Formats: sequence, C-alpha cells, structure tokens
Amino acid sequence: MGQERWLRMSRALATGHPAAGGLCSACVAALSVSGAGITVMADAGTQVSMCASDATVEALAELEFTLGNGPAVDAHERGVPVLEADLVAAPPARWSAFSGPVIDAGFRAVFAFPLRLGAARLGALTLFQVHPGDLGAERYADALTGSEVITRAILGRQAGMSEEALLAELTDGQAFHAEVHQASGMVSVQLGVGVGDALARLRARAFALDRPIRDVAADVLARRLRFDE
Repeated sequence: MGQERWLRMSRALATGHPAAGGLCSACVAALSVSGAGITVMADAGTQVSMCASDATVEALAELEFTLGNGPAVDAHERGVPVLEADLVAAPPARWSAFSGPVIDAGFRAVFAFPLRLGAARLGALTLFQVHPGDLGAERYADALTGSEVITRAILGRQAGMSEEALLAELTDGQAFHAEVHQASGMVSVQLGVGVGDALARLRARAFALDRPIRDVAADVLARRLRFDE
C-alpha cells in the first residue's frame, strides 16, 4: 500500500466518529459510493452495526444480522474482500434472502471488505452502489486502505487511545518508515510469529501505551523493549 494513498485515506476517515455515523459518511465521500456500513463481529452469529451512512443501510445491516448471511458475514469469515458488481445478474443462490431487499432499496452492487489486522478480525466495511459495475482499480485500492484505517481506528479507541494521539498515529507518514518494519522483524523472531502478526502486536502495544508506533519501534530496535518478556 502506498504511503500517499494511506495518508489521503487516513486524513479522509480519521476524523469521522462512528457514534454519529460520521465514519460511514466519510467512507461514502472518500470512496464515491452510495452507502456504507461498518459491522463489528465477534463471530458469524454475533454482530453489531457500528455505523451506517443512512437509515436504509442501517436496515440492511440489521437484515444481514437476522439472516446470518450476506457480504459482510462472508468477508469477515473468509478474511478477503467479497465483491458483487451486479446483484441482478448474480447467481440466485448468492445471499438469496438478502439480495432482493438490497435491490429493492435501490442498490445494484455491493462490496464488503474485512476489518482485520494480523490475527485481529473485527468485522467488515460494506459499500453499496446504486448502479452496476465494479469499483475499478483505484477505488478498490482506496477501499482496502480505508478498511485498514478503520480497523486501526477501532483498535485505538478500544484501547482508550486519545483522539489526538489516534489522529496523529493514523495520519503520520513516519509510520511507514523502515524502522517499523525492522522492528516487526525483531518482534517476529522474539515471538516466533509471522511478520504480519508481529506488526499487529507492535501496533497494539503502541495503541495500549498511547504512543506513536515509530517511538515503540525505536525502543524495540534499541533493545529497550522486548515482546517475549
């Protein structure tokens, strides 16, 4: 993921608060879609609509929860984006009870992106489009980046990170510097886990300490901090 794209998406999304639906409304504007919803899931049977860009999307999220079947559930369970560019032309068996109400609501395409960071799986970001067609390469890449920004924002708020520190963390281009990846490699060796999981641990520690990830990475590289102690 490019640093420029990350900075652009984090600045577009980081200030939106889910309690007022601001984060979902920011997704609509940043990704040029017709509707957006964020669903947090503990498992396929336990999910909460964290925010929705409007009442229609909120109702569709509630329907998906009732059915236990739909794009957000699939994206969360599989850990990969689930894309349907034309619900009318989609196979009848795909979300058979969910697709009809989505079409009746005026949407023709739906795209769900998992909210995950390393081993942490939180739920899904679902995007709705009133016309058929895929997102295209640029919007797809923006949605992937946006889903990671949202994941880190949720983790930061869950860890009690201050709004100022969280905003600085999400919009700080320094987080892409080589030392973060070097520190992830060291944590990977210390814990015997993959680099992706090690990066997730590094970020979780930064969130918990309410510190920028680059500072925590510097402590790892200077051997002032170890993750296996």
